[in-house]
Amino acid sequence: MLKATQGRSARAVPIPAPREPSLVAPFPFLLESDARGGPTFLGADPYAVLIARGDRLALWREGRERTFRGNPFDAVAELLAEQHLDNPDGLPFPCGAVGAFGYDLGQHLERLPHRAEDDLDFPDLVLGFYDDVTCIDGTASKVSLTTPARLRAIDSGLYSEVFGSGTSTARKGPTFTRDQYLAAVSRILEYIAAGDVYQVNLSQRFHARSDAGAFEVYRRLRAASPAPYAAYLSFGRRSLLSASPEQFLELRDRRLVTRPIKGTRRRGGSPEEDARLAQELLSSPKDDAELAMIVDLERNDLGRVCEPGSIRVSVPKVLEQHPTVHHLSATVEGRLRGALGAVDVLRAAFPGGSITGAPKIRAMEIIDELEPTRRAFYTGAIGALGFDGSLNLSIAIRTVLADGTDYYYQAGGGIVADSDPAAEYDETLAKAAAMARALGVTLT
Repeated sequence: MLKATQGRSARAVPIPAPREPSLVAPFPFLLESDARGGPTFLGADPYAVLIARGDRLALWREGRERTFRGNPFDAVAELLAEQHLDNPDGLPFPCGAVGAFGYDLGQHLERLPHRAEDDLDFPDLVLGFYDDVTCIDGTASKVSLTTPARLRAIDSGLYSEVFGSGTSTARKGPTFTRDQYLAAVSRILEYIAAGDVYQVNLSQRFHARSDAGAFEVYRRLRAASPAPYAAYLSFGRRSLLSASPEQFLELRDRRLVTRPIKGTRRRGGSPEEDARLAQELLSSPKDDAELAMIVDLERNDLGRVCEPGSIRVSVPKVLEQHPTVHHLSATVEGRLRGALGAVDVLRAAFPGGSITGAPKIRAMEIIDELEPTRRAFYTGAIGALGFDGSLNLSIAIRTVLADGTDYYYQAGGGIVADSDPAAEYDETLAKAAAMARALGVTLT
């Protein structure tokens, strides 16, 4: 059994500004929160790395790659089961797996079409298994969590060679023109009117080119859009830069929580306008209905793995204020059943209902029909699965996919019966504004 050791500081030190994880060591990561007292986690050089593309999996261990076919969720469960870490002190992340789950992993959970083009050629899953993590907590103390030394997944020289290039063929402009997006919204409204679906989350992807390094863009994104679930993950030439406002799943001591976001207004140009827009969102029947639909969906998803009678909506609706937008969110929680664990939770709830629609499967079929390209990591999940059985993942929104000097970012919104196509298009621009600002471009 692995043991966690907590290092002690000789003195309290200020929490440092975000710093770039080593680009020499393979698979560096940084997980941050702007919440008061929120911890920061850094790590690199995992002892194992799992990468999936469809049912083709690659497992790097001890400097070697093993390729095989299988279900990525099964492979994650097997790797996590190799280790167990007691955590009597309740450390927030006592080593484990860190990485990203792509939206298209949903194909392993449900029978779904695959019409959208995979032009980015990002993997569906990148997950590193770390036995040495540094935590900087809100009390300004530094904690190192270590387990016995072992051979690393891949040496730095081979890492640079293997993960130094990509094969993206992605177009360099938006995936929709304005008229095309409005037409897609109108098509969804026809599906809704026919009783085929209640809500569909439709998104569009943007592109920018920048010579700034990926971590510099991440710093700019964090400045433009402080967020409770920020992440920087690097795997060779490619990186994920995220400033997500939305918690997907948190599991700790059998308590399971999800906090879906639905309903958006831009921030106002003056205090008076800002207050008016916030109140407009709070009193909007459309946005109330949108949130209520997703709350019901999340209650159903959590009900698959939680004890009967334990599901409750502890926060039905609350206004969240972010630098560029106002949001509505809710909190749904329950108690995990019996011997079920983090991967069982993922199987029950992935991908998050707030970024699909309802009913979930039909909404995902319509997304595949109308969005011309696959989402890759956008609207998947980013975060950590601890060796103590814990889980903490964000929804991968406000997330930029970096491929060398090319940066791709996506934004969308939930379409319901009384949606206005032009307003829905404008909402995507409002949500994408902070990412565009970090990349030095303007959306019109």
